[in-house]
Amino acid sequence: MRNLNKLIISSITIGMISITTLNSPTYIDAQSQQNHSVEHLKWIDTTTIPHNQSYKGTTVGGLSGISYDAKNNNWYLASDDRSEKSPARFYEAKINYNQHGFKHTKFTNVHTFKQPDGSSYPNKNKYQHQENQAVADIESVRIDPITQNILYTSEGDRSLGLNPFIREADSTGQFLADIPITNNIKMDKDNKHGFRNNLALEGSTFSTDGQSIWTSMEGSLLQDGQISTTRSGSFSRITQYNRNGELISEYAYPLDAVPGNPGANKTAENGISEMLAINNHEFLALERASVQSADGAYHNYVRIYKFDTKNATEIKNMDSIKDKKIKPVHKQLVANLNEQDIGKIDNIEGMTFGKQLPNGNDSLVLVTDNNFNQSQKTELIAFEVQPEDK
Repeated sequence: MRNLNKLIISSITIGMISITTLNSPTYIDAQSQQNHSVEHLKWIDTTTIPHNQSYKGTTVGGLSGISYDAKNNNWYLASDDRSEKSPARFYEAKINYNQHGFKHTKFTNVHTFKQPDGSSYPNKNKYQHQENQAVADIESVRIDPITQNILYTSEGDRSLGLNPFIREADSTGQFLADIPITNNIKMDKDNKHGFRNNLALEGSTFSTDGQSIWTSMEGSLLQDGQISTTRSGSFSRITQYNRNGELISEYAYPLDAVPGNPGANKTAENGISEMLAINNHEFLALERASVQSADGAYHNYVRIYKFDTKNATEIKNMDSIKDKKIKPVHKQLVANLNEQDIGKIDNIEGMTFGKQLPNGNDSLVLVTDNNFNQSQKTELIAFEVQPEDK
């Protein structure tokens, strides 16, 4: 466990492993907290990144996380490529837009995420099942507002015996710290406890004061009940850690029922693909449902909700919430993207507040994951955030 309050100042070497030591706490001034006000979203524009675009020897695609660094006007985008096309990585970019539309998107750098021993993450075929080794399935990336380091999450893989993880890297992808996950997320040998494959640790956000980390599970834990179906919703978990990686709080988030019917013997699911802090108790949740039609094609339903943790039941000490009388977080719809005139809704996975627009309103930018599939697109979608009436 590492203390993320601290800044990197030195490194020591033990054997062949370099371990970064951290000290000198630095805090965000209370007056500079990045609080936001969100009532509705107004679509601005969508821009498409060419399929299989090559950048510095890597294939741009699978973009599952996006984060904007307002201090340096820089954008970070993580790929969920499991080191199959190129090593697990994140990109830096300059994304230029205003309230009328996108002007240009330019990638400026790419960095490989490193494991604790300094090596790149292997793909599934090269994974050796060694301690402190993993196959990374990166789903969320965030800029630490205090240290400017990179926080990222991985979904894990039950078939490989790998739990999800939360890690911190420096600006070049070098490993800095592990943030321990809660025990109720971890898998068991009987497949009755912990995360579900591909419905695991999907979203993350720093609190607006930078003093804590929040994560969201895409779907319900095995011990918490069934996943969402076309007939009923379910519960995922929203978890808060302090900067030492210690559990602070946890709440149940009520997922919608799947809003479409799949073809015969086809799949349908709904879950949280990303979350974002608005203030110290309100957040945005990106709910994305994927429904497979009879011909095998997928249709996506994407809704953005605002939810409030105030008055919700504290569940951090509940290993299971199945059949428990709890009060989940309260949520309200901000935008149903399928009801907006923005074209086909693809596999939206990332969400971040962007730069402030000339009229003073915030912007919100989404990114789609094309799964390196020719039939899908890598897109950036920009919205104007319309604030609540005061």
